[in-house]
Amino acid sequence: MRWPRIIFLLIVLSFLGAFLHYTLPQTEVVRITGTEVIRTDLSGLNRWFYAQGDTGGVTSDSRDLRFINTVRPAAEGVDPSQGRPLVFRNEDTGFGWPPYFKLDSADLHAEASNLTSSSADPVWVAITHYGWRSNLLSSYPNALSIRPVDGPDARPIPWLSFVILLVLVILIFMIWRIWERFEDRVIVPAADATRVRWAKLKDRFGGR
Repeated sequence: MRWPRIIFLLIVLSFLGAFLHYTLPQTEVVRITGTEVIRTDLSGLNRWFYAQGDTGGVTSDSRDLRFINTVRPAAEGVDPSQGRPLVFRNEDTGFGWPPYFKLDSADLHAEASNLTSSSADPVWVAITHYGWRSNLLSSYPNALSIRPVDGPDARPIPWLSFVILLVLVILIFMIWRIWERFEDRVIVPAADATRVRWAKLKDRFGGR
């Protein structure tokens, strides 16, 4: 019974890790190369990666999406214009999930446009976002905020993620302690009583 439990626990932890990696805010240092609005049809699996249809009054299958085109810093000794591209979507989350209550995508779009720069005169920014970039599913991380940084080597500390993880650990610990007390006070006595009744029943049928 040991290995099935370990495998089940690993599967649960894998799903939990993927969920947290998708949901928790992350920060990328990039250079903004442009912004655009594209009419996008949502269908199949990629619909799960976008806001719900009632957020901001948009329709569920087709909507105008704001995008922020960026490039990551190039490796040392490489032409600065050769940084890897990274595209963000800029979409309100409303009051749905994840609970970032983002309602300012238009303002963020204007801010991103204002911070657009070229490789010859780069302006580096830190974009806080959640989500994944998947070419297969046509999904993009959703930008939450933008702020200028000193340069491509900046390493912003994800304080919000640390706070969320700390709160999550505290909640898990509290639930575990509550379950332990429930198990000691309810489950264990009930199991013991059941074993005693079963033993008496066997004795009765055995004529003892």
